[in-house]
Amino acid sequence: MPVAPSDSDQIAAGEGQPADQAPDRLSLSIDDLSHDGRGVGRHGGRVIFVAGALPGDTVEIRLTPARNKQWQGQLLGVSTPSPHRRRAPCILADHCGGCSLQALEDRAEQQWKQRSVEQTLQRLAGLCVPMRPLLASGATLGYRNRAVIPLERKPDGTLRAGFYRRGSHRIVNMNHCPVLDPRIDALVAPLKAELRVSGWPVDRHGSDEGGLRHLALRVGHHSGEVLITLVSSHARLQDLQDRALDWMERWPELVGVGLNLQPEPSNLIFGAETGTIAGRGWLEDDFAGLRYRIAADTFFQVNTPQAERVVPLLLEALNGPPGSLVDAYCGIGTYSLPLAAVGWWVHGIEQQAAAVELARHNAAINGLQERASFEAAPVAAALTQRLAGSDALLLDPPRKGLDGPTLAAILACPPVRILYLSCNPATLARDLARLVAEAAYAVRSVQPIDFFPNTSHVETLAVLEREPRP
Repeated sequence: MPVAPSDSDQIAAGEGQPADQAPDRLSLSIDDLSHDGRGVGRHGGRVIFVAGALPGDTVEIRLTPARNKQWQGQLLGVSTPSPHRRRAPCILADHCGGCSLQALEDRAEQQWKQRSVEQTLQRLAGLCVPMRPLLASGATLGYRNRAVIPLERKPDGTLRAGFYRRGSHRIVNMNHCPVLDPRIDALVAPLKAELRVSGWPVDRHGSDEGGLRHLALRVGHHSGEVLITLVSSHARLQDLQDRALDWMERWPELVGVGLNLQPEPSNLIFGAETGTIAGRGWLEDDFAGLRYRIAADTFFQVNTPQAERVVPLLLEALNGPPGSLVDAYCGIGTYSLPLAAVGWWVHGIEQQAAAVELARHNAAINGLQERASFEAAPVAAALTQRLAGSDALLLDPPRKGLDGPTLAAILACPPVRILYLSCNPATLARDLARLVAEAAYAVRSVQPIDFFPNTSHVETLAVLEREPRP
């Protein structure tokens, strides 16, 4: 598949060509995928994006007016299917926006992800670097250990729960999701029934009387322990504790029911406060041979087996005798603690205070509190104090990558080695370009890892070493 068009290519293709000059309906050959999993085709000098289309398809589309200087095509039908097209494992795949690539064969999806990372680094950063073969997930279904499901109640009292349609906030009602761990997937339908008869108000936008907004489920991959968390704009849910205790008795694997309060009328999912209604507010699970406490609203990778495969990659990159390492965006100590367990002195930085509290607890229950310390602070400010004298830096930022102050702090005191774990190849490329240009780093290896089968998302571990300037 050819390289995906750049933003400038897309803009140039759409400028100066008003929608009323384009045919309403046309046949289009799809030759690539965009970064978000939409099919990409070309017609009359235009680049056209079609959700649901796959490379190798010939599709019938209705061309819609250009939006943000991008031409969109509404998929009407597939006249000639791609040789890599399959029947999607989920009956809602054509409607739900959660998994954009369910109709693409696993091997073809993995090959595209490999090329996508390579071409993004080349196009956005000018980097031609050693690219390792993608580490495919052993399970492409049933791998997600967590789900946050929007809720709504219709005027007739019917309760709907499901993920959003692509590009909208319209819920696709579901009772079963094949990418969820079967132990939490089995709870979706009965919990929907429980919430429907509860009489609790449901208002996911927090705009009217308020009420339930999301249903959050989390399972320990190895332990099987389950947490249920209701996200609501207020706590006025009649007989909530009685119902939570009934759930604890009904499902023995359930170790806790919580209530998170998110009163703001915004797209923010979790609020700052999570209370325990029954049981406990955390589950325990094993990770890379260690024991972890994981709360309902703290970050933890959704694909546990794939996340565990990162640990030996980090140890390989940190070859030589253990030294001191700073783990920025450390979360609950996910990667700090396995490194401390083999002798590294690790200092973790995380802005969320609740995650730092869990990281300290996890260090203590594994006997690693002497080798792993943690602080709750903005990453940029803490790096300014912590990088001096450190042998290595581990970065695992959110999708937006490194912000300006954080990158400036690294450039001001660059460590010898950086291990950068990214869930967004575009922001990874942007940040690598500056580190290479401004601090004389060389990219030693790039390892794509498929944490998110059936979606367009891919995790990437880049290893950088600093070259001394002449």
